[in-house]
Amino acid sequence: MKVLTGQLIRFDANPFVEGPAAAQYLRRGAVVVDQGKIVDLGEADVIVPRYPQAVRHDYGDRLISAGFVDAHVHYPQTAIIASWGKRLIDWLNTYTFPEETRFGDAAYADAVAGRYLDLALEHGTTSMCSFCTIHPESVDAFFNAAQERGMRVFGGKTCMDRNAPEGLRDTAQSAYDDSQRLLTRWHGHGRASYVITPRFSPTSTPEQLMALGTLWAEYPDCLMQTHLSEQTDEIAWVKSLFPQARDYLDTYEAFGLLGARGLYGHAIHLEPREIDRLTELDAGVAHCPTSNMFIGSGLFDMAALATRMRVGLATDTGGGSSFSMLRTMAAAYEISQLRGAPIHPSALWWLATQGAARSLRVEDKIGNLSVGQEADLVIVDLHSTPAIAQRAAQVTDFWELLFATIMMGDDRAIHQVWINGCPR
Repeated sequence: MKVLTGQLIRFDANPFVEGPAAAQYLRRGAVVVDQGKIVDLGEADVIVPRYPQAVRHDYGDRLISAGFVDAHVHYPQTAIIASWGKRLIDWLNTYTFPEETRFGDAAYADAVAGRYLDLALEHGTTSMCSFCTIHPESVDAFFNAAQERGMRVFGGKTCMDRNAPEGLRDTAQSAYDDSQRLLTRWHGHGRASYVITPRFSPTSTPEQLMALGTLWAEYPDCLMQTHLSEQTDEIAWVKSLFPQARDYLDTYEAFGLLGARGLYGHAIHLEPREIDRLTELDAGVAHCPTSNMFIGSGLFDMAALATRMRVGLATDTGGGSSFSMLRTMAAAYEISQLRGAPIHPSALWWLATQGAARSLRVEDKIGNLSVGQEADLVIVDLHSTPAIAQRAAQVTDFWELLFATIMMGDDRAIHQVWINGCPR
């Protein structure tokens, strides 16, 4: 048994609905961890004396939080992060697809998967949901690397049978067969969850979308992830490929790929009907602010969506320009300012923890400090650089202090992570 002491942040509700009071902050708190789970927490003066035999980890004035949860990443794009000057379709053709062709090499996939997960951990991210490539080797590499590190992760084989280069196309049948095989191997194995993964409707024929919709109906406890309404020229392309569809979302709904356990990346340029359907079905969307700015996609409407549906924050590595969820929170704030609805620090932190966990349907397991949750934690130094420290010296409350690290923090602010109850 272990007792961690320091400042604490946790959530009782959604700050977008209840305001900052949804967050609970303890100036001197304690978290008790045993057998990988949180078994007690509260004021340190009350909690610590209850466990005199426990191993003590005193973090002083550092902040103890649930580890960051990244709702949408492409781990195979690790090596091409921050590639210059292209919009979405050109970016895919110029950088992404050539890199992804390399993942049929199991050794290369293993190396990148390990490198990506280590970078994520260095930035305080303890769980993520990743697209792999069409190669089963890329899926095995991701889940094996996560298993070695004890991490709870979500991922799946990316399926594409058109509008992609030779070597990155499968078929409707092979997409179904490979996904089913990988799902059977990995889903629920340790801390792994398999996610059915059509890249987006332009790279899947109706036959492939139908096959994956059938697979999802056969395994409804799995998540399904894809992309939705990222750029206006992408939406026009979708309309040309699916002229009978009511809108972009309908290209998924028509083939059984719309549901409560669906997670739709970006979701920037939504039609009113799409918003209503996503809300009605309680589906999740992933907000990818650094990517949306880097590739020039648009401004996500957080104020309109966050009270209506499950919204998680995401780096979208490597379209996103940072591995850091702190930088991603800062970008979400900047976009909200451009939208005229600035997000409070409590809601930014919630998006990167409990909000992202909700979008993945695991808010009962990760993303918060509460009894029974898995002990995936991040310890954050709120004075990690001279620039942050001098700002921290002037703050008048905790939210101002936290906001300085959100806006200026990076991997230097991550003092330590805990995975499944063990410090790294």
